[in-house]
Amino acid sequence: MRKYIILLSTLLILLTSCEKRFLEVSSDSKYENNYVFGNKDEINRVLTAVYASLMSNDTYGNAFFSTFALNCDVEFTAFAGVLPSVNGEDFRAFDGARHAPSVQRFWDKQYEGIERANIFIDGIQGSPVFNKDDKDLTQQLGEAKVLRAMFYHDLVVMFGDVPFNTKPTMQLGTDFVIPVTDRNEILSFLIEDLREAASGMKYANGLAQGVERASREFCFGMIARIALTRGGYALYPEGASGIMKRMPDYRDYYAIAMQYADSVISSGTHSLNKSYRNVFIDETNNIVSNNDDPVFEIPFLRNGSSGNVGYNTGPAVGSTEGITTHIWGAAGGGTRLNAFYHYSFDRSDIRKDYTVGQWSYDAAGQPQVLTDYSMYNNKWSKLWANAANALGNQSQGGTGINFPYMRYADILLMYAEAVNEVEGGVTGANGAKAIDAFKQVRRRAFLAEHQSQKVESYTNTAAASKESFFNAIVQERKWEFGGENMRWKDLVRWNLYSKVVYDSFMEYLIVASMVGGDYMEGSENYQTLPFNKFYKRAPNPSNKDIYPNTTLPIIEFYNPWEAVLHPGTGWEMATFYNWYDENTSMPRAQILYSFRGFIKGGSGGNWESLNRNNLPPVRYILPFPNQAIVMSNGVYKNQYGYN
Repeated sequence: MRKYIILLSTLLILLTSCEKRFLEVSSDSKYENNYVFGNKDEINRVLTAVYASLMSNDTYGNAFFSTFALNCDVEFTAFAGVLPSVNGEDFRAFDGARHAPSVQRFWDKQYEGIERANIFIDGIQGSPVFNKDDKDLTQQLGEAKVLRAMFYHDLVVMFGDVPFNTKPTMQLGTDFVIPVTDRNEILSFLIEDLREAASGMKYANGLAQGVERASREFCFGMIARIALTRGGYALYPEGASGIMKRMPDYRDYYAIAMQYADSVISSGTHSLNKSYRNVFIDETNNIVSNNDDPVFEIPFLRNGSSGNVGYNTGPAVGSTEGITTHIWGAAGGGTRLNAFYHYSFDRSDIRKDYTVGQWSYDAAGQPQVLTDYSMYNNKWSKLWANAANALGNQSQGGTGINFPYMRYADILLMYAEAVNEVEGGVTGANGAKAIDAFKQVRRRAFLAEHQSQKVESYTNTAAASKESFFNAIVQERKWEFGGENMRWKDLVRWNLYSKVVYDSFMEYLIVASMVGGDYMEGSENYQTLPFNKFYKRAPNPSNKDIYPNTTLPIIEFYNPWEAVLHPGTGWEMATFYNWYDENTSMPRAQILYSFRGFIKGGSGGNWESLNRNNLPPVRYILPFPNQAIVMSNGVYKNQYGYN
């Protein structure tokens, strides 16, 4: 019932649309203010409408972790076209266009959420029942401000400088076009706004909906995240292809991030007590924990119409005429991982086998080894649901599985990173606490027998210098957040995106060329790669520690890590990395063009002319959509090479 009120409130809310403005979304700005905001029940309904804006598949229900999961060394989608697609949707290959329907829809939905938040904030602050001593109302005010900050932060990360407004649009009079504001001004405002709001908010364990509502911890966490964005690198429209830079006052914002990440840690309200896999398995089973890793979960509706978490994520599951032979239903499995990502893990790291999926299921429920250009992101798979929570053999998307927008592991690693930057390493006043924060994340990733070497010794060695500890954080975030669409954003603020994309392209190219007999420089690093893997289908072991689904058959690999001789009868062979086209005597198109907006091979390719030590920036910034430009009468203009 706590979730269905979100759906009902969109029908019951006493708001209607105002006249069309440039955003072309339902602004919900004309309301009977004295009635709606003079009644606590109606105030809550208006707030619930802000939450409803989170749940669209055009934003956090799907596009956030699929369409806009840009290619890197973790998330990866293959592209075979030498030219951009007509629909303009190739954002993951850094080659999208302003006419793409997805970018318009994302833009509209983010601003819809902002408008609803602005209405709520303005209305409750002017309400005759509002009192700063009323903890319920100050909590609700804080929630609206946190959600508004969330919408704006993600717009800034993805679009750069954007239109910025904190008033309901009906109060703008004749100012139909909201001016584009410098991203740093926006981020600084959001930080101060949340600082003010935090003191009136409750911790998650004091909220009836727990981490499905914005809490004080999430407010602190958003301040830290926004501060790291403000203090990090970003792409600015200078020169032919833009320039990556950060502001001179960046250390001030790292200090803010350190302070507010520490506020969450010091509160003692969250932990990493659950096993890594159970964080995501529990979300698949609609189990909400208010004192563990999740700090804020987007509360999708489990009614077949809300969110594609578990449908796009997880392995593909085939069906016959939309029906499966089992109770879990079909899945697309379209949110994929880089084919080499799982090789980056320590072999003892238990996050690896849960995060990375190497097989799908056909319509008969039989496992099939995946041998294309990527691997599955196994987090939140529909198949992980217990039988009682399975969505049915005719189900597809609309899973209702919550998405953890922020986790405590993120806060711990943000704290470690901020201390390292502010104090010039981890030997200063807060160094021991930063090291412990890092160890907490890593400790959960290894069994007891590996703790001494893989956690204690590893971390102590990494902590020897600022540079080595930073590099350890870069890697730890890579392993911890695989499939959550955080990697490219981290790489941007560290100014490492260009090098990582270059290296990822080269890795694919080298391995594909080896298949064709061309041993490029660097081929020696892949001599032991298992181009042939031996496997067999096996009955389900009925052990969640081995495989979360305890019914469907599984794949057992003989040795997925290294090239081995055929192990004998009973084992089948799957050929991997068959990425060379004998007809063209070149690597296949998916190798040449999956990063084409930055680096590409083939005829007219630029890869040989690029210098790894002097790379141009990756054009990760999204274009303003056509409709926004038209409705601004040309005030809004795209840069970064978008026509």
